Amino acid sequence: MKEKTYGQEVAQSLLESPNFKVNVTLDVKQGRGPNSQFYLLDIGSYWKNNGDPCDGDVLTNVTRYSKMIINPATTSWCRADNLVSCPPYHVSHTGEKIYKNETSRFPYFAYHLYCSPRNANYLEERYDICDPYSNPQAQELVQILPHPERAMHGYPEKQGDGWDPGTEPARRLWSSINVGTKIYVSSTGMIAEWSISDFDILVPEDVASSGVSFD
Repeated sequence: MKEKTYGQEVAQSLLESPNFKVNVTLDVKQGRGPNSQFYLLDIGSYWKNNGDPCDGDVLTNVTRYSKMIINPATTSWCRADNLVSCPPYHVSHTGEKIYKNETSRFPYFAYHLYCSPRNANYLEERYDICDPYSNPQAQELVQILPHPERAMHGYPEKQGDGWDPGTEPARRLWSSINVGTKIYVSSTGMIAEWSISDFDILVPEDVASSGVSFD
């Protein structure tokens, strides 16, 4: 399959799953402890709970984030004894749906945490609502960790080296792809340092030629 490479010009096009992949070289100089949530990658977009595109209504819009944390010191808050930090279910690489209360089968260590949007239509008991202060509209957040289940999708297999919400297949456009860290609540001042090079986004040529533009 022929692919077109986007570097700085990526800002001119919206990316649609699953028609893109990202190649990036990352050199972490200072990571700064277990509360430094270094993301590789952090992808984000917006759509309503029924899958419709956002329309500016902050009461019904939802910001969605999927973040792979590569910091080897980050632990899993999603555990059998803390289901509030787990997504309702995990979809395995074989397509099997495994619910979070299936303690002998659910891959808890594949997740750091999951939180639900405050305007969710059908919240499942033992849920946590995402921080309502860092975004003007509701947000949904899944932070994933390196795990064999992730390796099937191109992520690291183990630390030091995705939850799918189960909605019907739908067009998903991603307006941002980021690499960086957010140092979570820390009692002392922290400095993180890293460099990035060779940040390329590869899109099949037939998709690139018919892609959606910001213009």
